[in-house]
Amino acid sequence: MRRATVVWVALMAGMAVAQQPPPVTPEQEKEEQSALQAALADAGSSQLDFARAIDRHLQRYPLSSQRPDLERAAARAAVEARDPGLVVKFGERVLAREPQNLELLERVSRYLLNSSDAPSSKRVLEYALRLENLAREMGGPAPGTRGAGRFAEERRILLGKALVYQARASGNIEKFAEAEALARKSYEEFPSAESAREIARWLDRQGKTAEALPLLADAFMIPDPNATPEDRRKDRTRLGEWYRKAKGSETGLGDMLLEAYDRTAARVDAYRAEMSKIDPNASAGAVKEFTITGIAGDKLEMASLVGKVVVLDFWATWCGPCRAQQPLYEEVKGRFDGRSDVVFLNINTDENRAIVKPFLDREKWNKTVYFEDGLASHLRVSSIPTTVILDRKGEVASRMNGYIPERFVEVLSERVKQLLEEK
Repeated sequence: MRRATVVWVALMAGMAVAQQPPPVTPEQEKEEQSALQAALADAGSSQLDFARAIDRHLQRYPLSSQRPDLERAAARAAVEARDPGLVVKFGERVLAREPQNLELLERVSRYLLNSSDAPSSKRVLEYALRLENLAREMGGPAPGTRGAGRFAEERRILLGKALVYQARASGNIEKFAEAEALARKSYEEFPSAESAREIARWLDRQGKTAEALPLLADAFMIPDPNATPEDRRKDRTRLGEWYRKAKGSETGLGDMLLEAYDRTAARVDAYRAEMSKIDPNASAGAVKEFTITGIAGDKLEMASLVGKVVVLDFWATWCGPCRAQQPLYEEVKGRFDGRSDVVFLNINTDENRAIVKPFLDREKWNKTVYFEDGLASHLRVSSIPTTVILDRKGEVASRMNGYIPERFVEVLSERVKQLLEEK
């Protein structure tokens, strides 16, 4: 018996060796490369055609040594083209090698939900749970520092998506109470129409249509830039159907919608206030809505400067031209000394804030400095030095990218004078 077993193992080993594909020759690799270049050239600039071309190429050359790179490129192109089938097909292959790819975890989870069958839903649960865990583990800028608010919000949006995908997948496998709980967690992380809609969906499936109605009304009323007109139309249709089913008619539906408006507005305001604690500029849409931080931690609300002409000097410690411009900038400032309707602000853009004060001390610059706190990005300051001048309304009136030494003082002075003369 033992001899037979040994012979069987040997035979299987021999079969395994025999079934291994022969090595690819240099000629075959050259042929494949030529075919790939031709296929991608035919695809042109279309991302969808690009992904399809790679798909056909890998079917023709299944042993391609470039398979990992090609699958990654196809997944990226499929995401750009928003093709659910190809995103799932190539995305899952890439995730098998790159399990922490956040973008693909999110997209594959979303597109897998196009199918409500149990196998797809179980895969969504795996991917979306991994997405949630990675989002919770993400580091980021410290509260109050540049980019902290944007990072915190993007992280919470990602968490909201991960939880709502888990909710849908759980409901698809008839775990309705669990789906409801996950959707509520999603709504707490990031109040969106999608998460409110998901809570309502699974309350209704549990026979709690009356409880679901306020949540569906919330989904209809909450300000959500990702909610399409079609989403809102469906919410309104479903809301009418469910309300009539629960109440017998639509009498009182208008009052419910008004209550939903007040409720969701308060919820969004609370969320924004929470984000503002992390970054007061998280919701700033204009220069005058920004609050910037001084090197001593003091705060300056740009709104307090409305009514004055404001000169913003964007600079960094490592910037040679900024150093050369410094005495010229001080000369302009001196020309308006004593005027309370002109303000000169030095806006530092260094990534490492800790080096700024020692730099000022070492260079003996008598400057009141503020950190840009997102203002540079808002004003699209892409190079330094850059000077931005605000009019009395707090709006951008002029800007100077870089500087011409022999003309800087006169040009900047003249622009400030012109704005001061405007009423």
